[in-house]
Amino acid sequence: MVLAATNHPWDIDEAFRRRFEKRVYIGLPNDNTRKALLELCLKGVSISPDLNIDTVADQLNGYTGSDIANVCRDAAMMAMRRHINGLSPSEIKMIRREEVDLPVTGQDFQDAMLKTRKSVSANDVARYETWMDEYGSC
Repeated sequence: MVLAATNHPWDIDEAFRRRFEKRVYIGLPNDNTRKALLELCLKGVSISPDLNIDTVADQLNGYTGSDIANVCRDAAMMAMRRHINGLSPSEIKMIRREEVDLPVTGQDFQDAMLKTRKSVSANDVARYETWMDEYGSC
């Protein structure tokens, strides 16, 4: 059994492509998958009571799984960045562990989304779907 993956299926040689019995397109995460990714990425992270995961999942529509992981990582660091902003390295070293366990807020996600853009455009998605219509199989 041979399993292959590519981000550019249209670049695969036709003779080589025919050797693969199945060609499956795995698209961008849907709403439920985005929520599950958020919950997975935020496991063990303090979350502000005002953070609405459903709202964040909606706002992440069009992001890849990797993009979502990057947004979560960046959002989780926002509170600490605010906390240490303007401190000297020696002052940062003196911060106690409980002082850096700050909850992630909705604003942290907004800021993180501004910094982490979608890595796949609507044109890219359309190109994948067109390729699948022509060459895909189930």
